[in-house]
Parts: sequence; C-alpha cells; structure tokens
Amino acid sequence: MRLLITVAFIFIAFAKAYSQDITGVWKTVDEESGIVKSHVEIFENDGKYYGKVLKVLDPEAPEKPLCISCDGDLKDAPIEGLVIINDLEAKDKVYKNGTVLDPENGKSYDCKIWLNEDNPDLLMVRGYILFLYRTQTWVRLK
Repeated sequence: MRLLITVAFIFIAFAKAYSQDITGVWKTVDEESGIVKSHVEIFENDGKYYGKVLKVLDPEAPEKPLCISCDGDLKDAPIEGLVIINDLEAKDKVYKNGTVLDPENGKSYDCKIWLNEDNPDLLMVRGYILFLYRTQTWVRLK
C-alpha cells in the first residue's frame, strides 16, 4: 500500500511539472537588443485568459508611459495596469481566439499563445492578421 501511495505522489509531482499553465508573470524581451521591456501578468477569469502590464522596464520609455497611439477609452491610458491580452480560450495546449494589443502602435491583433514544448518557462506569444504574424518569446519571472 505504501508503494502505491508513493508512486501516486511521484506521478502527481511529474504531472504538475509537465502541465504548467500560462498563468503567472512573464518578462517581455526585445528580440533585437535583449532588453527586458516589461512584466506582464497572465491570469484566468471565468475560463478566459488575460494579460496585464504590471511594470514597464524599457529604459527608453518615459517615466509614466501612456498608450498614446491607442483609440477610444484606451487613448492616453497608462500602460502600467493596461490589459493587453484579452479573451484567450484554452484549446488543448494552445490559448487562442483572443486579441493582443501592442501599446507602441495602438493596434490590436488576433492572438494565440502556448508554452514552448522544450521549456515551459518560455511563452510563445503570436499576434497575427490573416496569414501574417509575429511571434515573441516571453520568459517566466521566477
């Protein structure tokens, strides 16, 4: 009986290690310079996933950066606290059917995200229009 319980605990530990989800805080990194630009928290609410900018770290950004290029209610909204990922739905290992806002240009794109298969501490974030897309790699903040 003890062996069965021990095996069950080991199985649960491995399952948790390999089934990490996307929630948590992620570092966004500029692909060209390698500079960390921000921290984004991904969270779940009513079965959908969202991403909120916690902190802008870009050394070239103003002290209190605003979404100058955004439209409507988001026009001149503070980027810190801004929800930039909206309404993602979990479909197997991919989260999709949502949008991502680029605060630098104020545009929203269709979005899907997934964990890197080889490293669950890397999040692949893809914004796209039709068949044109760009994928960024975000790093889990530990």
